[in-house]
Amino acid sequence: MIRRNRRSKAEKSKNKGQRTMGRRGMGVYKVGSVRFCKPSEEDHKNLVRLQDLVDKLQLKVKSYKRSAEEAEEQANSNLGKFRKIQHELDEAEERAEIAEGQVNKLRAKTRDVGLKVSHHFGGNTSYSSSPWWRTAALGDV
Repeated sequence: MIRRNRRSKAEKSKNKGQRTMGRRGMGVYKVGSVRFCKPSEEDHKNLVRLQDLVDKLQLKVKSYKRSAEEAEEQANSNLGKFRKIQHELDEAEERAEIAEGQVNKLRAKTRDVGLKVSHHFGGNTSYSSSPWWRTAALGDV
């Protein structure tokens, strides 16, 4: 019986020690769990912060894309206007060259007519050297 008592006391103390160890182990587990949870919470906070940064950067990228598209449209519009004005300028230069050619032809004709008139009126070259309106204004006629 004494043996039984000793055994039961030993078993009780053994069980008590296991329970204590269990509690200590639970305490360590809880502390470890807190240690493991904190990094997880920190990781979650970092993840949320990084996700916010990603969202902001995506908005900036969209904004930059929109700005680039608008700038491209503006550039295309300006290029179209430039080409139109360049074409109009080329046409105006062509018309000016044609008009200048016509003026030169008319000047040559008036010289010829002036020479013919001067020969007809006795060789007075004052009529041929200047146009009739200048001589009329000066009173030479």
